[in-house]
Amino acid sequence: MEVKTAKTAGFCFGVKRAVDKVYELIASGESPIYTLGPIIHNEEVVSDLEKKGVQVISGEDLAHLESGTVVIRSHGVGKSVYDELKERGLSYVDVTCPFVLKIHRIVERESEKGNHIIIVGDASHPEVQGICGWVKGSYTVMKTVPEAEEFIPEPGKEVCVVSQTTFNYNKFKELVEILVKKRYDNNVLDIFNVLNTICNATEERQKEAKTIAGEVDTMLVIGGRHSSNTQKLFEICKKECGNTYYIQTPVDLDSEMFQCSSYVGITAGASTPKKIIEEVQEHVRIKF
Repeated sequence: MEVKTAKTAGFCFGVKRAVDKVYELIASGESPIYTLGPIIHNEEVVSDLEKKGVQVISGEDLAHLESGTVVIRSHGVGKSVYDELKERGLSYVDVTCPFVLKIHRIVERESEKGNHIIIVGDASHPEVQGICGWVKGSYTVMKTVPEAEEFIPEPGKEVCVVSQTTFNYNKFKELVEILVKKRYDNNVLDIFNVLNTICNATEERQKEAKTIAGEVDTMLVIGGRHSSNTQKLFEICKKECGNTYYIQTPVDLDSEMFQCSSYVGITAGASTPKKIIEEVQEHVRIKF
């Protein structure tokens, strides 16, 4: 069985930085340690950290903390969370991805000017929720074509468009084209400032996954079930290769996946540890 693994598969810079920092805190004897939400969307990593004493909490739990260190994960949080941490005198470590922090600064600055902010992304995703928490004024979150088509801009209102860092690049372009068309059709958008804030690593990962999926008989996409960027990789690969499977660990592999297959492609989301990717590779080569 020939196996081709994407060079971009696995931890991105922001995720690696966040995970490494938590393990550093553990090694230093820091206790107790809390993460605001799972440090990454990978059940294996979160489980390992829990065994080492790291507790996952929500924003509502902050009101009950009296000591310990709170880790702000790579997805980032809204301004109100920082305010609460400071007001309560809680120690915290901020490992928000620099690319996400950049979006926070953009929407804060643009909304202070009175501009309407459009955030292209999943409203339920923690990164998007954090971005919303820095907007000082009106904003719209959208991720589908119907939502873009239904958007009605306020006459004379300047608009600034940003994107969730892990959003599908081609979908982002599609939505922007729809929004920009409104400017010319209705002549209502005086200024339409589009900022492609999709992380370069995300864009490269998606392009490589698409290329590999178009070459192989079977495509494996590894990642946590709640990982947004892994779900998008699966969607992209599925369009190129009908025989595409979403797995979390080698345990999910099944011989039926490889019937009539001689060439297998592997990619993985930004929250997938290198160890799991290597285990899947080895399992495919040896077992099938």
